[in-house]
Amino acid sequence: MKHRIVVLGAGYAGAFAAGNLARRLSPADTEITVVNAEPDFVERMRMHQLAIGQDLAVRKLSDVFAGTGVRLRLARVTSVDPERKTVAVTGEDGDGELAYDTLLYALGSSVAHHGVPGVAEYAFDVAGRSSALRLRERLARLGAGGTVLVVGEGLTGIETATEFAESRPDLSVTLAARGELGAWLSPKARRHLRQAFDRLGITVHEHTNIEAVEPTRAIADRVTGSSIPADVTVWTAGFAVHPIAAASGLEVAETGQIVVDRSMRSVSHPDVYAAGDSVYAIGDNGRPLPMSCGSAGYTNMQATAAIIARLTGGKVPTVGLKYLGNHISLGQRDAIFQMVDGDVRSKSWFLGGKFAARLKSGVLKGAGWGIAHPTFGMPKRQRRLATIPDRASVRAAA
Repeated sequence: MKHRIVVLGAGYAGAFAAGNLARRLSPADTEITVVNAEPDFVERMRMHQLAIGQDLAVRKLSDVFAGTGVRLRLARVTSVDPERKTVAVTGEDGDGELAYDTLLYALGSSVAHHGVPGVAEYAFDVAGRSSALRLRERLARLGAGGTVLVVGEGLTGIETATEFAESRPDLSVTLAARGELGAWLSPKARRHLRQAFDRLGITVHEHTNIEAVEPTRAIADRVTGSSIPADVTVWTAGFAVHPIAAASGLEVAETGQIVVDRSMRSVSHPDVYAAGDSVYAIGDNGRPLPMSCGSAGYTNMQATAAIIARLTGGKVPTVGLKYLGNHISLGQRDAIFQMVDGDVRSKSWFLGGKFAARLKSGVLKGAGWGIAHPTFGMPKRQRRLATIPDRASVRAAA
């Protein structure tokens, strides 16, 4: 009887992991199923580009996994039962249930509203393909002189504001920052960032906490009534994980992320692994890894390496879990690459300008190409499992 591996989510972490597992494990012993709600791979790092009207390459997951032996189930995960080792799903084929022997949880994250009134009703976001397309349609109807407010001074907010301002110079783009713009950057990188905002004509409201969103404005202070006019408000003030993990009984952190050991294995349920934004993993610097594409790469490599080693009787290797820095696009022709030290403090030097932009473009293209070729570069040897559980005997013994 084959060992059933179910991967939840086909984002950067899940898609890479499924391809790696398929390449490394013998199909005679394993059955790998990927569950994903959408039929196409979503380039999460480029959703702000999609929203402003740029066309991205469409990568169908059925094509991505063709010839790999990976089974694709287009459905939405509704719950996980780690005691029964089942996943409940719903999709075009109706409701169903998938049983697993090993589960890799990589459902990612969505936009965090933080309980701010009006965000769900009136704000847009770039956290997913459907929401980015909704914003794209709205911006296409926005004429010259229209006002766009981006809420959030993190990486997503900066990239969204600069991309919009460069692509649509006829719009008035504003960014609301809770603190100082680019406060985590080195002084030189911060100066480069401000120069880019000035060059693109982006207005910045620093130390501004948006307390409510309305159809044509955002309220910065409900007591005084201070507000920022906005025909379109784009909410980029953080991300939150899906609540499924917490509801399942898996041990989670305050963030709702699955708490794991160094091998990305759930500390409460050893048949469950996690990767990407869904995992609460401590990096080599002793700090939780941030939600990022880089973290998705490190955690999926560690999780798959651990799964393969344990199933085939090998020693679990240690994959580096490092946070190297930030690579921030400032439109198509400018960027900042800021390295950090072991304490996540920005180093004094940075890369900026066209060269940094070309590097970021290469990273995006490389990630997309890697998704389209999920088994490329992996060892060709497909290893047999050390033991294959006889589930009928296990059930009888129970």
